[in-house]
Amino acid sequence: MINIRFILLVSVLFVFACKSPNGNSAGSSHSTDHQGRPTNHLAKESSPYLLQHMYNPVDWYPWNDEALEKAKKEDKMLLISVGYSACHWCHVMEHESFEDSLVAKVMNENFVCIKVDREERPDVDDVYMTACHMATGKSCGWPLNAFALPDGRPVWAGTYFPKKNWLEILEYFIKLRADEPEKLEEYAVQLTEGLKSSEGININTGDQDFNRSELDNIAIKFLKNIDFKDGGRKGAPKFPMPNNYQFLLAYHHLSGNSRALEAVNTTLEKMALGGIYDQIGGGFARYSTDGVWLAPHFEKMLYDNGQLVSLYSDAFALSKNPLYEKTVRQTLDFIKRELTDKSGGFYSSLDADSEGEEGKFYVWTKDEIDAVLTDEKVNKVFCAYYEVTSKGNWEHKKNILHRKSNSKSVAKKQGISEEELATLIKGAEAKLFEARSKRVRPGLDDKVLTSWNALMLKGYVDAYKAFGDEEYLNTAIANANFITSKMMQSDGRLNRNYKNGKSVINGFLDDYALTIDAFTALYQATLDEQWLAKAKTLADYSIAHFQNAENGMFNYTSDLDPPLIARKMELADNVIPGSNSSMARALFGLGTYLYNTSYTDKAKEMMHNISETLTTSDQPNFYSNWCSLYMSLVQPPYEIAIIGDDYAPLHKEMMRHYLPNALLLGGKTEGGLDLLKNKLQEGETMIYVCQNKVCKFPVQEVDKALGLME
Repeated sequence: MINIRFILLVSVLFVFACKSPNGNSAGSSHSTDHQGRPTNHLAKESSPYLLQHMYNPVDWYPWNDEALEKAKKEDKMLLISVGYSACHWCHVMEHESFEDSLVAKVMNENFVCIKVDREERPDVDDVYMTACHMATGKSCGWPLNAFALPDGRPVWAGTYFPKKNWLEILEYFIKLRADEPEKLEEYAVQLTEGLKSSEGININTGDQDFNRSELDNIAIKFLKNIDFKDGGRKGAPKFPMPNNYQFLLAYHHLSGNSRALEAVNTTLEKMALGGIYDQIGGGFARYSTDGVWLAPHFEKMLYDNGQLVSLYSDAFALSKNPLYEKTVRQTLDFIKRELTDKSGGFYSSLDADSEGEEGKFYVWTKDEIDAVLTDEKVNKVFCAYYEVTSKGNWEHKKNILHRKSNSKSVAKKQGISEEELATLIKGAEAKLFEARSKRVRPGLDDKVLTSWNALMLKGYVDAYKAFGDEEYLNTAIANANFITSKMMQSDGRLNRNYKNGKSVINGFLDDYALTIDAFTALYQATLDEQWLAKAKTLADYSIAHFQNAENGMFNYTSDLDPPLIARKMELADNVIPGSNSSMARALFGLGTYLYNTSYTDKAKEMMHNISETLTTSDQPNFYSNWCSLYMSLVQPPYEIAIIGDDYAPLHKEMMRHYLPNALLLGGKTEGGLDLLKNKLQEGETMIYVCQNKVCKFPVQEVDKALGLME
């Protein structure tokens, strides 16, 4: 239990946190750059976020042994500041406090200061973010600022603070350490014990069934949290959470539940028409600050866009909604144009800010639009289409482009045909895109992260399946080759990060799980068994180095990594599906392809461990990826084998259909998969529809094969 003195500390610091924001003796710089400017210990890092802080007078260290040993040797508390390159409030706090020589002097003299890129070191971020939740009793975000004893045990953590409040907090901990160090030890003990028990799990025997009635109950509770007017979860802010809608889309396919499909379509349409989507250049921002998808925090993250490409592609395969196709194609144009390296890797993100102002690159005054769209008719139609007014809908009379009315309604009001409307809008968008390209661009975080690349790789695979565009498949293959050649070692070990030819961080569980899933998906699109072989190598390495022998789940960090104060296990799903649910689903899918019961049994064991939490929770959306695995265990996937000389057109036609509960395999020959043995018929191309290796009579037309799955 957290005692009363700990609560008092929280109360004191909460007062600091809630005060409203206000619109070279300082540091021991350890080197200089080529222009003679003093730098701190971040100068040799590759992370763009860390390099943004290399000139701060704060003597930042990266998270490494040198910093941790320095804290112990000098008996100084650690001050651990965590953020990421695209984070708006991280930039604000840097400008207000970390660039200030007075603040830096206080920090340098009394703490060992460590700056962490949460995207490179999610393990460190998770430990201190969890400590923040426990210490404050409320949700936390970035920048995350944690105070810890020299051995790394946290005593308190908070988020953004204006300069005045930050100085007060620094002085508070300096005084507490000098006068009452026993209190800090007490706080550290309580938080560390909480961290170690925060993700405990009950080991279930596996006697219980995975059944349809429980699945239906999960879906009912899932749908209670949906905003059926504006899409997404009820309330604000709104995050895309693609995995939630992947589950509901697949559940609709299984059950025919129209409410589940309505939840998906309402959300996807509102997001694609909203300000969270870049109407001119494509791609989604991280989240909407309001409940109607209008005003985003403008940073664009690779992981969101990768998952959303998959979701919109799958939704198109089911509905053939042209809005979904436009959204996918425009988003992939954005990825190709702005987040793709010539090596085949994908960059991490674009900043929210440009010229020190959030969203400046993306928003428009009416005067700015008038200057570009000089044709009166085009201007009038465009402003009606995208709700542009002289008053604006955001700060400083600026407009975030969004749509409230459908094309038919706008065309009727403007007295033109829908065809003419489409032509006018397309031309206007092109002119605004050209004008916008001359603006100062948001900052680019050009590091490459394995797990996020895997999500984007799968996005390209799913887009290829839905639209049949060979360029999408070629891009997916190029990225898979990049991961294989730059990030993956011969024994299956993965690196986490890559930039400028360097990769120095060992991979985490999500890197493995999501790459296994992406490679398995790439096999389904290419029928090239090398991708299953690579996925198996990764799976075997993961089991050897990440699995927890006591409960069958997987630790987030490898047994080769230096231990943190707690070895965490990621059980819930978030904006990115959790690493344990991703590994369980990856093992189930790969195990089914390879007929490897060891893999599928591990997946079932993991599902049994989490099933009680899943089925009793009123918020199953926090376990949406587990929900999808549960559904696969209620109704095992079909194994669709297409084999013979003319397999290719049948395979491509089959992929155009939305088949969330089917695994495609095959080729000209039987290859090396057990599931293909004895299926080749001389001179014929056959489609086999099977479940658990039990096959129905083969057919030669896709429509007939689909009929066997109804």
